Amino acid sequence: MHGKLPSGLRTLGARSRPALRTATQPSASPAVALRGVVFESGRMHVRSAATAGNPVGASSDDDPNNAFIDKSLTVQGAAEGPLKGLTFAVKDLFDVAGHRTGFGNPVWLDTHPPATRTAPAVQALLDAGATLRGKTHMDELAYSLNGENVHYGTPRNPAAPGRIPGGSSSGSAVAVAAGDVDIGLGTDTGGSIRVPASFCGLLALRPTWGRVSSEATTALAPSFTTPAWFARDAATLRAAGSVLLDPASRAPGSPRLTRWLVARDAFGLADPPTEKAIYDAMSADFSKVVALLGEPTEVDVAAPLAGQGLGQYVDWMGVFRVCQGFEVWREHGAWVTEHNPAFGPGIKDRFIMASRITQEQVDAANVKRALIRSHLLTLLGSDGVLALPTTPGPAPLVNTPPAELDAWRTRLISLTSIAGLAGLPQVNLPIASVDGLPVGLGLIGPPGSDEALLELAEQLMGVLPHWQARDPWQPRQEKK
Repeated sequence: MHGKLPSGLRTLGARSRPALRTATQPSASPAVALRGVVFESGRMHVRSAATAGNPVGASSDDDPNNAFIDKSLTVQGAAEGPLKGLTFAVKDLFDVAGHRTGFGNPVWLDTHPPATRTAPAVQALLDAGATLRGKTHMDELAYSLNGENVHYGTPRNPAAPGRIPGGSSSGSAVAVAAGDVDIGLGTDTGGSIRVPASFCGLLALRPTWGRVSSEATTALAPSFTTPAWFARDAATLRAAGSVLLDPASRAPGSPRLTRWLVARDAFGLADPPTEKAIYDAMSADFSKVVALLGEPTEVDVAAPLAGQGLGQYVDWMGVFRVCQGFEVWREHGAWVTEHNPAFGPGIKDRFIMASRITQEQVDAANVKRALIRSHLLTLLGSDGVLALPTTPGPAPLVNTPPAELDAWRTRLISLTSIAGLAGLPQVNLPIASVDGLPVGLGLIGPPGSDEALLELAEQLMGVLPHWQARDPWQPRQEKK
């Protein structure tokens, strides 16, 4: 290895993690009352009858990975533009004029009229020359990080067959990973772009909150949710950013990100093989990485807030869940109460939790959220970049019972809530694998540093390895 890492950076603790096992589809939960509403998770939309015994959902000849809810939706892009010749797919929460937005649930689809306008984020890609090639599956109301939908099935993860694709932007990730489109437009609230990117071996950016228009987009929790996107290569990811990001909100002076911070406590949440795989990838040509990022400095990010009860990431996760959940119920509770949708396991439980959050609880959580944001802004300054694992490890197996994922989900949201609570940009770089399954490195930058982060991602992907599957696969080439 060229160069020298700070002591401890490559020390891998022998921490034990709960193992995930192969499991069958969990049985339907009993009906649960929620403010007079009854959720019957055993009641499925008609399409699910065909997919109930299929762990990777429905598929067809033109959609073998079940990525799309409407693959026939096509809108030609402008004749000229920086994205000319590229194609994209959009998560089914972006409005496209003349079409219904389904938000991952058949009752939502049935109770909302066709959109009267196209979301600005979608229109920006069209105006730049990219062609829309379909709407994609997502988790119900975007309230999950798994990518499993009880009504429409689970999109097949091309990078890890038999394992979940991650959500809630599951279909957009799968469409890109399979080579169906060049760009996948999704959203990120609590990790919904970053998690599928790590699980499917993709590059992705969750931008600074507010830098991409959320108009005509059905958000899960508006003060957290931002449009975000996937690509298979860093140049395409950056090109999409050039048309999606609002230049008026770019960081003043556009400083380069040259102060490399390694979140030691965040790496402590990763499975040891994932931690080692990422460190090994970063160390493979270390002198070139240092030339781009500077010498690394290890930091414990959460510990300085111990006096405020925020000394561990699990404390941050608790703040995130309260703030997000309160917004979720405020935004969608009336619709849930009126229409009594049949939510699947996990989704149902989260809505029950969200309905019970009080104003007093969210007021206290918002104070802590402000403390976390202030602390991170001070840590990053204008030139810092924080390295951490995007997820604790590779994608879990499809149909793992929710109870078995509880400990995993706690570690996962503890990682994703860092950027989410502070509204910061985070890129995923697919540089490593564990047993042939992709795992990603996350880089978090200061607010408004999205362009610098995208430039850095492109430079780093020129010197870092790309993850390699144990059994290499080739995405289908898009016909243009």
